[in-house]
Amino acid sequence: MTYLLSQNVYVRFMKPGNHIIIGGAEWCALPGLNIPAIKARVDSGAKTSALHASNIQKINRRGEKWVSFEVHPIQETRRITIRCEAKVIDQRIVKSSSGISEKRFVIQSSMKIGSYEWNIELTLANRDSMGFRMLLGREAMENRVLVDPANSFMLGDYAEVKINELYQDAKDVRSGLRIGLLASNPQLYSNKRIMQAGEDRGHEMIFLNVQQCYMKLDATQPEVRYRGGKSLNNLDAIVPRIKPNLTFYSLALIRQFEALGIFCANSWEAISKSRDKLYSSQLFSQNGIHIPITGFAKSPLDTTDLINMVNGAPLVIKLLEGTQGKGVVLAENAKAAESVINAFKSLQANILVQEFIKEAEGKDIRCFVIDGKVVASIQREAAKGEFRANLHQGGKASLIKITKEEKKLAVKAAKVLGLQIAGVDIIRSNKGPLVLEVNSSPGLEGIEKATGKDIAGMMITAIEKQLGWQRDLVVRAADPE
Repeated sequence: MTYLLSQNVYVRFMKPGNHIIIGGAEWCALPGLNIPAIKARVDSGAKTSALHASNIQKINRRGEKWVSFEVHPIQETRRITIRCEAKVIDQRIVKSSSGISEKRFVIQSSMKIGSYEWNIELTLANRDSMGFRMLLGREAMENRVLVDPANSFMLGDYAEVKINELYQDAKDVRSGLRIGLLASNPQLYSNKRIMQAGEDRGHEMIFLNVQQCYMKLDATQPEVRYRGGKSLNNLDAIVPRIKPNLTFYSLALIRQFEALGIFCANSWEAISKSRDKLYSSQLFSQNGIHIPITGFAKSPLDTTDLINMVNGAPLVIKLLEGTQGKGVVLAENAKAAESVINAFKSLQANILVQEFIKEAEGKDIRCFVIDGKVVASIQREAAKGEFRANLHQGGKASLIKITKEEKKLAVKAAKVLGLQIAGVDIIRSNKGPLVLEVNSSPGLEGIEKATGKDIAGMMITAIEKQLGWQRDLVVRAADPE
């Protein structure tokens, strides 16, 4: 029952003369979990209190069920990690504010607000997407609390300096992030550079071979594991670098990482859109992004009209699953185009037929987009006798200054697909700049060497920004005695 005392002050199960007035948000401590400060949202509409927890592991201790879990107590940053253990007192189905029900572990801990302290029950849930790492529900306030939702931190606010002091001696505070590079070959230039860039910035970098990762699907304790059974649930971020032939399995892994609350530099959905050339072309068309005229058909009866639809030969034929210039054919005349198209169709291969931009003269522009900005661009020129400008096909890279229109086009193409990190390929035509395709795992070697820019470092910096990690504000663990 709730009683309205004034316009902004509510009583929760109050006994006369025995109450505390708190605001809609307060700093709390959980001494039983060694958490000296955590900001809590006070919500009398919620029955149960909740604590942000990740990497939850079940423990059997003398026949009793316990859990071990990690807490990132400061919102919008993972620079502080506290490893906690607590006895499980219950498992409960809890419906979130978004209407999703999940089974959660319930633990008990002492809680301190200001000079007041009492025991409360807490459910463990991933609250990364929430405004607060802790929710204080009405059961925890019973018989004790008046809530003034118009005010906050009525029992004291903490400046950043105070937070640093409180966590200075925390044993599990980390000076860097745990970042997994999800790829196949650790010796590739791009992968080596990303690993190096992360380590140079003080992060723990872990190379994860896609094919040696596996997952556990479970309502209460889902996991991703690596060879030998090592849990990957404690990672802060994943950088996906996915080979085309491993797309299906890789996307399943990335979905699982996202479900665990682990940040992925490119989401599974964005990668999926970029890998499907037909779908990405449809999205570009729907969003006013100009591309070469493109055709798609199933029946061989439509081949002639398909060729005419893209302004005839010469034309380009692309396999939908191709990348790095593989699966791309130039048909120089109508007869050759018809033969190649029908040959692909007889093999049940899905292809796109695309207008050939002759005036581009075998050149295109690779724009590297990170977090909504073009951070570098190069011109790629096809090798002699070749029409594909891809560096993997022998193309040459050189510096180029791109126009404002080209910058906007590259940024918009990446945004439409939802990619935080992308290589956007643009071709200059008589009609203006056109998007050829967008790569969700763009190579770094050509663009770094041509521009001299630390692209790998920029990628790591973007991850730091997303996770709220700042080097100059890192709290370091105390020196061991």
